[in-house]
Amino acid sequence: MTTYELMLIINPQVSDAEAGEIVEKAKKIITDEKAEVLNEDRLGRKKFSHPVGKNRDGFYVYMKVKAAPEAVKNINHNLKLQESILRNMMLKTALEPVKKA
Repeated sequence: MTTYELMLIINPQVSDAEAGEIVEKAKKIITDEKAEVLNEDRLGRKKFSHPVGKNRDGFYVYMKVKAAPEAVKNINHNLKLQESILRNMMLKTALEPVKKA
């Protein structure tokens, strides 16, 4: 299993309670693909540098996920199907350099 970083941007027009439900649904999508959420950080509302659709800000959520490489495609696809999630990006974490003695 490989470690990935996932960033979600949720529609700002949902309430904080609804944003929490969307995050839980995203976590369920991840765990349904036999992946594991290692860390979750809700960064709150942030302003965009340019509008996304008609939105000028969004609710950001960062997650560290451990998943098989073949599960990433399904996770991304299922997250894109969620209407409340404006954007999502999953990146493989950088490998740490080997320290020489």
